[in-house]
Amino acid sequence: MSSFTAIAWPTDGPGRRASAGTREADGWYVSFQTETEVETPGQAQGSIIGLDRGVAVFAATSDGELIEPVAFDRQRAKLARLQRRLARKTKRSENWGRLVAKIARLHQKIGRRRLDFLHKLSTRLGKSHAAVVLENLSIGNKTRSAKGTREEPGTHVAAKSGLNRAILDQGWGTFARLLEYKLAVAGGTLLFVPAAGSSQECSACGQRDANNRVSRDLFVCQACGYTGHADINAAKVILRRGIAA
Repeated sequence: MSSFTAIAWPTDGPGRRASAGTREADGWYVSFQTETEVETPGQAQGSIIGLDRGVAVFAATSDGELIEPVAFDRQRAKLARLQRRLARKTKRSENWGRLVAKIARLHQKIGRRRLDFLHKLSTRLGKSHAAVVLENLSIGNKTRSAKGTREEPGTHVAAKSGLNRAILDQGWGTFARLLEYKLAVAGGTLLFVPAAGSSQECSACGQRDANNRVSRDLFVCQACGYTGHADINAAKVILRRGIAA
């Protein structure tokens, strides 16, 4: 195995070099790109699992696990207090600048905590399964402004805004990207299947009925009587679609 480190200096014009660093709340960071020769991974051995991503639980698995999300309630409350204080400060003043820096550090702390959770979970799943199946969700569409437009104003704006924030807090898109490359490194596969109707479809008989979803947690099939946790049932449906694909 051989390796080397390459440093690429991007340019923003003849004779000029753009910055190679990134500034964050607590200082500057420089990234180094490395290239390493590795053997092509063989086909991973193990199980295939379906995941249903959610808000109340981060994800439910087809084998019955409910993965709790990262809670940011305390950080959100503190952030709201700091932003109210900032609104009362004179813009560009010394106190205003210190408060802006404090808010930036809190945002950074939230982001790092979220990424740590996503890395650990995607690593665990990537090492434990040969294939993982997710719904092909359009996260951009799901988190688009709830207010709508002047011509087509949104409805239930407060509830939708809260859901949008919860989806972005959980980092669904980042999780899928991390899981995809970690599975690939181990020789595994990430599969995406259509999302339509997974919360209303019975994993036992395949019957789809809006009345099957009795509550947020409870699923009762109106056709065959199968009863179970609604999110776990959806994960089983996702798994079945992945196997069929």
